[in-house]
Amino acid sequence: MDAITQPPVIRLHPEDGIVIARQVLPPGTPVAPNVVAAVRIPAGHKVAVRFHAEGEPVRRYGQIIGFTTEPVAPGQWVHTHNLAMGEFSRDYAWGVDARPTDYVAEPATFQGIRRPDGRVATRNYIGILTSVNCSAHVADLIAQAFRRNPLTGEDPLAEWPNVDGVVALTHKTGCGMTQGEPLSILRRTLGGFARHANFSHVIGIGLGCEVNQIGGLLEEQRLAGRLRSMDIQEMGGSRKTVQAGIDFVREVVAEANRVKRETVPASELCVALQCGGSDGYSGITANPALGAASDLVVRHGGTVILSESPETYGAEHLFTRRAVSQEVGQKLVDVMHWWEDYTSKLGAEMDANPSPGNKLGGLTTILEKSLGAMAKAGSTNLVDVVRYAEAVTQRGFVFMDTPGYDPVAATGQVAGGANLLCFTTGRGSVFGCKPTPSIKLATNTAMYERMVDDMDINCGTIVTGEETVQQVGERIFRMMLDVASGARTKSEDFDFGGAEFAPWPMGATM
Repeated sequence: MDAITQPPVIRLHPEDGIVIARQVLPPGTPVAPNVVAAVRIPAGHKVAVRFHAEGEPVRRYGQIIGFTTEPVAPGQWVHTHNLAMGEFSRDYAWGVDARPTDYVAEPATFQGIRRPDGRVATRNYIGILTSVNCSAHVADLIAQAFRRNPLTGEDPLAEWPNVDGVVALTHKTGCGMTQGEPLSILRRTLGGFARHANFSHVIGIGLGCEVNQIGGLLEEQRLAGRLRSMDIQEMGGSRKTVQAGIDFVREVVAEANRVKRETVPASELCVALQCGGSDGYSGITANPALGAASDLVVRHGGTVILSESPETYGAEHLFTRRAVSQEVGQKLVDVMHWWEDYTSKLGAEMDANPSPGNKLGGLTTILEKSLGAMAKAGSTNLVDVVRYAEAVTQRGFVFMDTPGYDPVAATGQVAGGANLLCFTTGRGSVFGCKPTPSIKLATNTAMYERMVDDMDINCGTIVTGEETVQQVGERIFRMMLDVASGARTKSEDFDFGGAEFAPWPMGATM
């Protein structure tokens, strides 16, 4: 469909006192009846369409995104120089918007891999986990022995086409750390990856003297029989451990290759929802389009996981209205109170979350960012709130408590069982998260065309009027089914996903 002529600005809600620039607006551009841009307005940024007194709330999506720090005249640019955070009351209204889910009569299907325990995988990797940073290089050397050479075309796994690869997931912690919650979070994350349906076989590599002892990991996470393990010190050093790891892969690769894809219902989808490098279009195009796709996943019986607690802050009262119970809603509010206390102890503020790239793209406060980010979760009921890297057991829309930093958040979601990941971006984040495939959604056409080798779907067609949010959401859902069936994403073509493994490094480094 060809682009159609569109107004120069987007008004998202009748109560909004600002509009969003579709493209760069020169001074004098009409933005509302009897209102013109007073200065140059960057694309994706906000411009006032009525007078705001100092201290008055500014609304976007009909919700408060901040308060003016000076009087703002119609036609003025509204951004960090005249808009800031402020306190306001939130009505949690537990469950008032919760509704019975409108399930489809005939759920869609995809070609998945049914594991012996009944779970469904979308990929088939052999994994190498590390208990501590000290074993990272050894794990990498094992994986490198099975990596395809892009220069020569040599592929050590060519004989086993049903194996997607051997991936080493290394990290920067595991020792010099406080025990208690920090250690529990690391072990919960490693345990989630060790059990992940997208791994056929997993080996754990330790050093031997670290805080995160592999024996303790096996016992706490009940991984006996699932995780083969080796300690470098017990094995007699790095070289012997690398050889033993290579031998392990050679031992299991033929068995891993015996998997067959079969028709499974879309209810087996568990989709992680992520955004990174957001801009002023994120809450208008890619995020609501992903929200429409999320609603389809849930209506077909599947699960979506929203995370990034600091990027939900200020909008949590909109989720509590959709909670299936006050207990579930209260769990989300408790998460936000924990983050307020946590950042206060560190001498930080919740409004510190928007990055320089976010602000350059048009976002001003964490309230504004949160309102756009939450759109990824669509409109269905909030059925559960879980801890970081905790196994997701409920079907429907689930919230997971994670930091806002994308690799850390996605790592927690995959540990929780996500077998597919959708990642929206306006600035152009590049990302993968093995063993789970990552679908990249561009918020605007200019970035999509500039980074076409990294982006899977262009949602900028919503801004130009070529497609609706629902139409793009349908495209995203169909791509979810294709990717879950084995179609490769752009990030997979570029072999992203190993280096991005990043467990939450909570606690003091000792």
